[in-house]
Amino acid sequence: MTKIWVDDIRLPPDGWIWAKTSDEAIAALSNADEAGVTISEMSFDHDLGGDDTARRVVLWLCEMDVDWPERIYCHSANPVGYGWITGMVERYAPPGTLRR
Repeated sequence: MTKIWVDDIRLPPDGWIWAKTSDEAIAALSNADEAGVTISEMSFDHDLGGDDTARRVVLWLCEMDVDWPERIYCHSANPVGYGWITGMVERYAPPGTLRR
């Protein structure tokens, strides 16, 4: 099972793929989907440096016909960004996907 950590600064836990930008995270999700690999867990920071945010990744998940990760976490310190990510996951992902 594959785990993706989306954060431009914080190091990922052992065994997680580190996506430092929204483009890297989307590429990891797209590659996993094409290869038939299940994403077991994904954790988001909201702010990814400059104007980049994890919102692009969450919107991509909402708009594409791909399987959502089995478990999604948000580790962002940005309260507005945290609320946006968790709200979108609660609304569009399968029930029980968001973990707090």
